[in-house]
Amino acid sequence: MLEKSFGTTFFLKSPSKKKVTNRTIYLRVTVDGISKEVSTMLRWELDRWNQKTERASGSKEDARSLNYFLDSIVLSITKLRTELHNSGQFATAQKIIDHIKGKDVSRVMVLEEFQNHNDEMLQLVDNKQFAIGTYKRYVTARSHVEEFIKHRYQREDIEFRELDYTFVTEYDFFLKTVRKCSNNTTLKYIANFKKIVLRAIAKEIILKDPFKLFKAKKTKLDKKPLSTYELNVLENKIFSTKRLTAIRDIFVFQCYTGLAYMDIKQLSYKDIKIEIDGSMWIMSKRQKTNSSTNIPLLKNAIEIMKKYKDDLICKEYNLVLPVKSNQKMNEYLKEIAILCEIDGDLNTHRARRTFGSTVTLKNGVPINVVKEMMGHYSVTQTEQYALTTQEMINSEMLKLKQKLDKNEVAIPDTGRLSQILNEEDLRILKDFELVKNMILKMK
Repeated sequence: MLEKSFGTTFFLKSPSKKKVTNRTIYLRVTVDGISKEVSTMLRWELDRWNQKTERASGSKEDARSLNYFLDSIVLSITKLRTELHNSGQFATAQKIIDHIKGKDVSRVMVLEEFQNHNDEMLQLVDNKQFAIGTYKRYVTARSHVEEFIKHRYQREDIEFRELDYTFVTEYDFFLKTVRKCSNNTTLKYIANFKKIVLRAIAKEIILKDPFKLFKAKKTKLDKKPLSTYELNVLENKIFSTKRLTAIRDIFVFQCYTGLAYMDIKQLSYKDIKIEIDGSMWIMSKRQKTNSSTNIPLLKNAIEIMKKYKDDLICKEYNLVLPVKSNQKMNEYLKEIAILCEIDGDLNTHRARRTFGSTVTLKNGVPINVVKEMMGHYSVTQTEQYALTTQEMINSEMLKLKQKLDKNEVAIPDTGRLSQILNEEDLRILKDFELVKNMILKMK
């Protein structure tokens, strides 16, 4: 956005004592009729100043140095105006004066602003606006940026205006090599940092988005749920230790309820409701999103609940199941996967995918109903869990085959019709009969 009028003027400020010839050089900036002045903190002799050129006169070294300094100020102002125009902002006299003084917001430090964001988020955690896990991820993300700045720049922090495309690409490389993060984990940390940068742009701390040219793709992961066969094997497996048996039971309970790890860990008997018809429901709110979940309990899940009704930990804390830490759960589930000969990683989130695909959708439960039970805000979220398995493909193809087997292709008697049809019509009927024979052979 261009200003209607713009001008800069360097001049020697007249002192209170007129006889003083060594005067301070000032800069006056005028934008759309509004003027602001700032001292350059330099002094110069009146008889060696040319107000027409607004520069020191003569060819002495001190005059050339002063003029070079004044030229650099003009260049800095021009650069700032260009950046403001490119970002769709007006260059005001005050913004330019603040820039010359070094008071512009672009001097805000990256880690300082990141910490401000995290502090605000922590307060919102207390108000249930964010999950504590989300806050912790941003704490980790900030620590990674801090480590990268020390690694790359040997400094404690840098200014936002120092961020550019090179910083982003080098940070990406740092996460993958020094931190040994996978591609998808790297992109998550970069997304966390990008949020801070976009926040800085919104606050006009910086004008350019260093992520503008940064392109990256997530690695597509194999997120297969358990098949019906694998789930049956898991349910019927007899383990030699109570430890593995309990972990298996908790995992299976997740498969039949779709609860995420944190939700099942916090599940208490106050969340279990009994309807008039005697059916049992889980009625609670998701810890991650605070969205409501209403899940009718299936027989398999109820049997597991009864099994741990008298467990000491469950009785002490009024919990439904004695759930261990997520780290321990996943560690023991890897052990269980080996013993049950289940392919792929067995973790707490795979149970949620199994509920969304194998237990519900495969058995004809509409996706909008699955959405409500899983506590999603949109069907799009649920579709990520509705993974098409080989088992489901086979089931649908069997239905198609049965429909095709029932269909009868009725072909008219070409002998009787030959008397009333022309040669072209007869040729079409013969081709149709040929197709019919091909279909019969396929059956």
